[in-house]
Amino acid sequence: MKDGAGKVIYVGKAVNLRRRVQSYFRPRTRNLKTDLLVEHIADIEVVLTHSEAEALILEAALVKEHMPRYNIELKDGKSYPYIEITHEDFPLVGVVRLAGPQQKKPGARYFGPYVDAALIRKALVLIRRIFPFRTCAVMPPQVCLYHNLGLCAAPCAGQVTRDDYRRHIKNIVLILEGRRDDLYRGMQEEMARLSRERMFERAAVVRDRLRAIGALYASNSDTNYFKEAEQLERAFHLPRLPERLECIDISTTMGEQAVGSLVSFLNGKPDKSRYRRFRIKGVKGMDDFKMIAEVVRRRYGRLKRAGEAYPDLVIIDGGKGQLAAASDELKKLDAQIPLISLAKREEEVFVPGKREPVMLSKDSLALKLLQRARDEAHRFALAYHRQLRGKRVFG
Repeated sequence: MKDGAGKVIYVGKAVNLRRRVQSYFRPRTRNLKTDLLVEHIADIEVVLTHSEAEALILEAALVKEHMPRYNIELKDGKSYPYIEITHEDFPLVGVVRLAGPQQKKPGARYFGPYVDAALIRKALVLIRRIFPFRTCAVMPPQVCLYHNLGLCAAPCAGQVTRDDYRRHIKNIVLILEGRRDDLYRGMQEEMARLSRERMFERAAVVRDRLRAIGALYASNSDTNYFKEAEQLERAFHLPRLPERLECIDISTTMGEQAVGSLVSFLNGKPDKSRYRRFRIKGVKGMDDFKMIAEVVRRRYGRLKRAGEAYPDLVIIDGGKGQLAAASDELKKLDAQIPLISLAKREEEVFVPGKREPVMLSKDSLALKLLQRARDEAHRFALAYHRQLRGKRVFG
């Protein structure tokens, strides 16, 4: 909540935003503090988060940054909870109460303050399941129950190296700072490095942690997407969870005004900033295979030259012939990108190197994801084709 000058005067969180905001404007439920707050509210800014744990972390960060005058619970002189990460070879992570800066340990990092100690402890438990850390003030001579429960990496028994443990701590800090994109990017790079070095078991551990982080932040739609992506990964033996998909379609009228479309999906949702249109330039007549080849060559040749990341999966709208044309172009580019095609009539899925199509169940979540991408590519191609036809008719 902001005043007339745009200054933040209160920060709060709610599962039901409408009910929470309305509560401030009901006279029978207000007190002196709320009356004063309401008098000064000129604007309300909303930040949507994916989970209560994420909202809690963001609330504390904003209160710490803006010190709003009506968040008195965090400014009344009492001790309140912080997350403390100590400065050691194997840092200790825990919740502490501080009445002032003089109580902070040298070199330690602190996150907070937090209003709800119980909820921040709950959030830490969720984080600890993904990145195990120690909570003991003095490391014991042997592993404890927390290690057996998967909540501690057991540095006391040499079960984790200093570098690996500190990597856990670094990722925890990224979560607490709300830097999800940096967290995902770093872990994906780590997983790719481990795969290149043929350390597949360790790469699988990182992959599972990425999924767990997705679940930590997940809304209902995100959770559904992870289920779809996991089915897709298993069905086609993909090297990693397909977070970014690209789908290619061709639209033409008797070989005239041929166009190609490419749509991009990120975590199951259209990413329209990465949609691309292609006027087919090098193909005469109706040759769908060559048109597909041209789009693949232009799209992924450009990504290769620019050093940009490839998608996790490319979907071609078509059958075996279209798939073969796309596969040949990727081989010429030496671009290692997982590739499949989806044929409309029977919803058959073709995979390079396999003669027979894969038939997914009609209610398969993986098939529904492929269909969404294919239908969006078809819609985008038709829209571009109609636009070019309109220009041709009306000059």
